[in-house]
Amino acid sequence: MTTRNHDTWDVAIIGYGPTGATLANLLGQSGLRVLVLEREAAAYHLPRAVHFDAEVMRVFQTIGLADEVEPTTMYHPGMRFVDAGGNLLLDWPRPLEAGPQGWKAGYRFHQPDLERILRDGVGRFPNVDVRTRCEVFAIEDQGSHVELRYENMARGKVERVQATYVVGCDGARSLVRRYIETGMEDCGFHERWLVIDLILKQPKPELGDFSIQYCNPARPATYVPVPGMRRRWEITVLPHEDSISIATPERVWELLADWITPDEAFLERTAVYTFHSLIADKWRSGRLLLAGDSCHQTPPFMGQGMCAGIRDAVNLGWKLAFAVKDGDSEALLESYASERRPNVTEYIRTAVRLGGLINTCGTQEALATAMRSEAGGPALMKSLTVGLGEGLGSGPHAGMLFPQPRLGNGALMDDVIGYAPVLIIDADQKATFDAPAGLTVLTTDDLADGKALLNTYDAVAILVRPDRYILTTARDAVDLPNIIQAATTLFGPRGLAPTMPKQEKISA
Repeated sequence: MTTRNHDTWDVAIIGYGPTGATLANLLGQSGLRVLVLEREAAAYHLPRAVHFDAEVMRVFQTIGLADEVEPTTMYHPGMRFVDAGGNLLLDWPRPLEAGPQGWKAGYRFHQPDLERILRDGVGRFPNVDVRTRCEVFAIEDQGSHVELRYENMARGKVERVQATYVVGCDGARSLVRRYIETGMEDCGFHERWLVIDLILKQPKPELGDFSIQYCNPARPATYVPVPGMRRRWEITVLPHEDSISIATPERVWELLADWITPDEAFLERTAVYTFHSLIADKWRSGRLLLAGDSCHQTPPFMGQGMCAGIRDAVNLGWKLAFAVKDGDSEALLESYASERRPNVTEYIRTAVRLGGLINTCGTQEALATAMRSEAGGPALMKSLTVGLGEGLGSGPHAGMLFPQPRLGNGALMDDVIGYAPVLIIDADQKATFDAPAGLTVLTTDDLADGKALLNTYDAVAILVRPDRYILTTARDAVDLPNIIQAATTLFGPRGLAPTMPKQEKISA
């Protein structure tokens, strides 16, 4: 029975890391009433994740924060895998110019900087309430809503709230996952690694801008440049070694002796982590859902851990917004896991294979992810382009990430459409249909090279979802009624609230 004096919210987000903060921004700009509950008083002050890609930067653009995020990053030129003798085994270069998503292929970042920007962004929305030092301990799905109990540690008081939906962004030890009672698929990678973050005392250009994977069977290691004077090493902890003693400054400097000395840098942090490769069997039960590390954990060798959580958020956010506004949620919310789970599985399995390369110095299984160069040199790896699993949409291009074109005036498409669907159609066909209310329509006359873009998909119209994945395409005028029907059925007059105007972005 509903208790009238409870706080009532559309969505409660448990956990306020990058995934939870991104989801709060997306739902905030969609007009939902959102409660964020976080047990810690403030964001973690030391670095953890260090890489994100163009798709993730495009999500930050969607929430109006890319202009604040980009100056805090450094471009990521790529990754190299070398053997114990320093010979190049595998080269994974990244182009430095903007790519199809409208952004560079990869970025290095300092996580405390990113979290500050994301949290400041949430502050733009009066419909989002963030409560820190609040630890959730009880979750009850009542069918029509969810009852939550949490301890407000600042007040020493147990409090109750209710929400239409609850999303667990509460990490690897997720409480929400326990309530969903899901098992975890094990992809077979569980290793201890020592993570070392340093701050250089003076520039050391010989370390280079590329990430390096040292495929030394005796002691695999990773070097990662981070913005400013920060640098990271990740070094395998051998089975007989103690996790505490190997993280002491004396032992750390011994392990770093081939690259750097105490005279050249300060130790910022040392910690031993066990890298896992796990994927939750269930991402949803009733009104409870999971996102980020609560439903998948990956080794760091592709730099995709945080990226996967951000992809979860942008896939789930618009579906929650439509479900709350219409109450017709089953197909939308069921598509979340069916689309996202195969996508993240491919990234995790590739990271596990690359981990095999690092640990074994070039097995055939690990090199199966790479492509031997025609010149017979080191293997070349291309960045993965992974579509969604089966879910919404139909046709040969459904579930593919759509590029971000520029309009004729030079503006990027996402800055015009916001977090909302868009129909891109040949200008010659526009007069033959009536667009559903609330659906943004761009013609080939609106876009730079619009005709060429449609020709890439052998289409006269493409329906793109709010998360920038293709819902369906129309090959010709005969197909147009089908694409309009798909738009009307899924979006109809519901369209999401437009993104915040440019002038309302937070300042850098």
